Amino acid sequence: MLQFWPRSTRTITDRPRRSHSDMSTLETFPNPQPGRDYEIAIRCPEFTSVCPKTGLPDFGEIRITYVPDARCLELKSLKYYLIDFRNKGIFYEAVTNQILEDLVAACHPRRMTVVGDFSVRGGIATTVTATYPSAHPHRA
Repeated sequence: MLQFWPRSTRTITDRPRRSHSDMSTLETFPNPQPGRDYEIAIRCPEFTSVCPKTGLPDFGEIRITYVPDARCLELKSLKYYLIDFRNKGIFYEAVTNQILEDLVAACHPRRMTVVGDFSVRGGIATTVTATYPSAHPHRA
């Protein structure tokens, strides 16, 4: 016999809105193997944001690859963090780098790469890759 659980009456829109750099959105947990270098790869194929120039929705996939140090990213909080970009007007380059900065601040990984692979718009596909630590020193 099938058993059904009662549905929650709370929806995504009931969640309090947060600023995108608000670190309270992202949660972490202790790395179960802190003495070992291993890679975690996360795919978020349903990423959406808004083009700040046209106001039209932008669609894409965010891929996060990192080697954790003491902390790992908790996936449910990452999902809600990314959902917060749905109504945010932000360029591809800015959102990819913002995600990298926020995730690095949350979990302090040994290495991290964030790739924003955005859907074709106007016949142009765009992929933005941001890495930590940076392969190039900052220029003045």
